[in-house]
Amino acid sequence: MKLLRNKARAGIALVMVMVIVLVFAGMAAVLSTMMTVETRLARNTSWDTELEWLGRSGIELAKYVLAQPNQSGQQYDGLNQIWAGGTGETNDALTGISLTDNRLGHGTFSVKITDADRKFNINLAATSPEMAAMLDQGLILMGVDAAEAPHIRNAIADWTDRDDDPRLGSTDTESDHYLALRPPYTAKNGPIDDLTELMMIKGITPNMYFGSGGGAAGNGIQDQYAKSHARLTRRFNNRREGEEPTYALGFVDLFTAISGRLININTASANVMQLIPDVDGGMASAILTTRAGPNGQEGDEDDMPFRSVGELANVPGMTPQYAQLFTRYFGTRSSTFEVEVTVQIDAVQRVYTAVLRRNGPNQVVLLYMHWR
Repeated sequence: MKLLRNKARAGIALVMVMVIVLVFAGMAAVLSTMMTVETRLARNTSWDTELEWLGRSGIELAKYVLAQPNQSGQQYDGLNQIWAGGTGETNDALTGISLTDNRLGHGTFSVKITDADRKFNINLAATSPEMAAMLDQGLILMGVDAAEAPHIRNAIADWTDRDDDPRLGSTDTESDHYLALRPPYTAKNGPIDDLTELMMIKGITPNMYFGSGGGAAGNGIQDQYAKSHARLTRRFNNRREGEEPTYALGFVDLFTAISGRLININTASANVMQLIPDVDGGMASAILTTRAGPNGQEGDEDDMPFRSVGELANVPGMTPQYAQLFTRYFGTRSSTFEVEVTVQIDAVQRVYTAVLRRNGPNQVVLLYMHWR
């Protein structure tokens, strides 16, 4: 009997030892993980300054590239130039300059430059009836229902005008409506500063902003923020997700909030060209084919960008009436550029974004920058 009790005690002791070993092993694993995380955080913190200066270096490179004159000395911007990632025309100062995989210190940086002037500035829609017609045409191209389009247009107008009075025929498009939401906010009553503001406007959904296919065409700088912002605003929509129609394009494909009055005919998409009433897909395609050159590929030495809007007369099918129409809405220069600088040190990556304004030769200024 005594022998059995001793064996039982020995068995209990063995179980206790095993439990203790397992507990300490678990604690060691947790401690090891915590130390790994702390080490990584400490290393990342120590690189904050270097990461920032890599980002700033990329922005300075973008400013330098945009400040250089064209090889021919003529004033135009096209997709074959180095700032746009093209492999065509350059000048001696830019020979050997690369926007990708530039090594500096312990890290590397790559720069992507996109001109905002390839799209229509949505703030201009309130300046004249002909500009408002471009917004209406955009809603048609997007696939917004004809009965809903006037409400969207008026909601945008009420968001950007200076008063808190709804437009005739509109309701719930001023601050009274937005203050009743959770969280509450007021109507902007001023120009749109960032295109993602549209998703705060009544009736505009994330699908309408991006397009049902995901959108984000040519607007990479704002997309990450907008997708996050969309999750917050989705509950403000008036339709259940399953009832929302399909949109061929999104606001982000056609509009911007930071460009000038004229759209750059050398960088605009066929869809943006069709914002002009009476410009159809055939004419827009003919312009793209002409500027792409004989090989039909844009961004290389074969391109034939327009040096002036007057050269549109060389486009097959272009009539004097069409040419005059394009002169009112299009130019061949871009003044505002969105810059995305991707920096990396070992496994740590950070993306800096900036907006640059070119005011003239050798006059490129930074408007703002941030990182994500």
